[in-house]
Amino acid sequence: MTKAELIAAVAAKGGYTKKDAEKALSTVVDVISDALVNGDKVTLVGFGTFETRQRAAKEGKNPQTKEVIKIPAKKVPAFKAGKALKDAVNK
Repeated sequence: MTKAELIAAVAAKGGYTKKDAEKALSTVVDVISDALVNGDKVTLVGFGTFETRQRAAKEGKNPQTKEVIKIPAKKVPAFKAGKALKDAVNK
C-alpha cells in the first residue's frame, strides 16, 4: 500500500476528505519521527512500539574490491508489533 492509497483508505473509512486525511497522516508521521529523533519511545497500545536501537560498529567488505572497511556505530529506527496486531495478522 502506498502513501496515496493509505490516505484514500483513511479518508473512506473515517469519512474524511483526502486533504484532511493527508494532513492527519503527515502530522502523525512527523510527531513519531520527532519523538524518535529525541530518543523517545512511541507506544500505541494494541498496535506496536516505535523506538530507536543502537547498532554496534562492525567491519564489512567492499564487494567490488574485497577491501575491509569499518562501519561506524549508529542509531536505527525499529518497530515491534503489539499482540493485538500480531493476532490480527495471524487470524
